[in-house]
Amino acid sequence: MAEWTRDMVEERIIEAADVLKQLPPVRVRGYFGTWPEIQRRFADMVGAEPVPMRRPPPSPAAISRMEEAITWNRFLERDEAHLMWARAEGVRWKEICHRFGVSRATAHRRWEYALSLIVWRLNGRQAKPKRSRDFVIARARA
Repeated sequence: MAEWTRDMVEERIIEAADVLKQLPPVRVRGYFGTWPEIQRRFADMVGAEPVPMRRPPPSPAAISRMEEAITWNRFLERDEAHLMWARAEGVRWKEICHRFGVSRATAHRRWEYALSLIVWRLNGRQAKPKRSRDFVIARARA
């Protein structure tokens, strides 16, 4: 495969967050009802809230790509991984800034750093622990 780019990694992480949303909810096992389903007539449904439609379950290939993307968290510090996944899930920058106690510029820089570090590691390079975030971002874009 060709070298990973920042855009490829970002796209894969956003897809992984979307696949996680599509998976069926986890339910507690062992609880079930033996009552039959209620047969509703049209008159019962008038004025009722419509049942929200669910998207179809993700394909096995999408689930495999999601599992691979989740393993990329090992390249990041805990806070960086949390920030990256929050942004991939579509959380607004304002909420991310409040949650992590940083400014908008700092949050965006950390998002860029997390993506760049993943690119760096996926391309087979070792990131030294004393590297500055700006250095890793600049090298990943090059």
